Amino acid sequence: MSKKVKSLPKDFLWGGATADFQYEGGFNEGGRGILSHDYETDGSQAHPRHHTMRLSDGQLINPKSSFILAEDIPDDAKPVFLDDQYYPSHQAVDFYHHYKEDIKLMAGMGFNVFRFSVCWSRIFPTGEETEPNMAGLKFYDDVINEMAKYNMEPLITICHDEMPMNLAIKYNGWTSRYVIDAYVKYAQTLFDYFGDRCRYWLTFNEINAVRGFGPTGVRQATGHDRYLAAHNMFVASAKAVSLGHKMIPESQFGAMYAMSELYPATCKPEDMFHHMQARRENWYFIDIMGRGYYPSYAEEIWQHHGFNKLEIAPEDLATLNAGQLDYIAFSYYRSNTTKDGDEWFNVGGSANPYLDETPWGWPVDPLGLRYCMNEIYDRIQKPIFIVENGMGAIDQADDQDYVEDDYRIDYLQQHLSAMADAINIDHVPCLGYTMWAPIDLVSLSTGEMKKRYGFVYVDMDDQGQGSLKRTPKKSYQWMKQVIATNGATLTDN
Repeated sequence: MSKKVKSLPKDFLWGGATADFQYEGGFNEGGRGILSHDYETDGSQAHPRHHTMRLSDGQLINPKSSFILAEDIPDDAKPVFLDDQYYPSHQAVDFYHHYKEDIKLMAGMGFNVFRFSVCWSRIFPTGEETEPNMAGLKFYDDVINEMAKYNMEPLITICHDEMPMNLAIKYNGWTSRYVIDAYVKYAQTLFDYFGDRCRYWLTFNEINAVRGFGPTGVRQATGHDRYLAAHNMFVASAKAVSLGHKMIPESQFGAMYAMSELYPATCKPEDMFHHMQARRENWYFIDIMGRGYYPSYAEEIWQHHGFNKLEIAPEDLATLNAGQLDYIAFSYYRSNTTKDGDEWFNVGGSANPYLDETPWGWPVDPLGLRYCMNEIYDRIQKPIFIVENGMGAIDQADDQDYVEDDYRIDYLQQHLSAMADAINIDHVPCLGYTMWAPIDLVSLSTGEMKKRYGFVYVDMDDQGQGSLKRTPKKSYQWMKQVIATNGATLTDN
């Protein structure tokens, strides 16, 4: 039997994806302000990350806790940092000082796109300034210009699970409509300075599964507050999309969703119906932003989260309709199952007994990626973009920092092959693929360096110790060949 060729469209975008607070570093440099993620410590599977915050008066707010309550913080308080905690986001792997080296390594693989997030507090340190921080703009200007040397275009995430800490404390984050205007001002600044060199944008990252201070500015909130915050984010995104289309006519806008596949555990009718309800936890976000209106099942979602009505200004509905997304971007790492009686989940669920798992317990399901691509396109009928996919693994480097990561090659071979089948056989229009992450960085979920994703090994351990030397892994050369042949090396046996 002959092998099926997996070649992809000529204009397909190949690249990698990162987040500033996991990758960039440069904390407290270049006028950068305090960011909501800056209080997140390291951690592991056995010891979850936590936020630790001390105010300028010395008061410790909920030490070693996942929650910081806005009502516990005096209005005139200013946050400062503890000296005895390790905050991996402060250094990360120091892209801030290694961007030329890293971009050259990415270009060496053949990347024609690089997805990165701009740090909001690097541009507007408190979120309330009338003028942007020029040093912050210059950094990203230098990054984009360096990429241009290699014909690599940016895919910019405007907001990646974060905000200036001032907005989180002072306004309770996204529960306040004030933050909508602060976000639009920030987005307009990015369009002004980078719009001539960037055509692909993401307004938010994993908006259906935001972490840290993402949705509300604080981690603990009622169901009503969370969905009010989501509504304000929808409005902010729509306003940014409409503004971006006006300022950058050739631009295309998406938002990114966590879309790990979800299956009913059995064909029992109650399990099937529960699956539909649980999946709507994700569709709620995509339907509103991709179609421009609230779906008929919105009230059922609200009631499930403990309230009956969401206050929506009439003008917001027109804004949502005018600011619909151009494409649907998503992350895909795993799949799960759900059954009647389970709680509704955005990303999680129950394990699948038919699948192997990563060392961190994430089921490996390549076919689920193809399923998910079809599922999204069948529903929304807009192009899709896979902007995160990858495998967190324990890489064992030799004395030269070289890693034989055949397990990562196998993971990518299967997932990229499934992606190619969705494009070539199922005719799903897909703009591109950016793997998480091209170069090792700090894990979001656990705060570890031990959980590595990259094609390039970075010499740094879980305590932030190491030379930060970059060394390509075995998967680097493998992916280089995949990109050079535009997927033709991806074949079925």
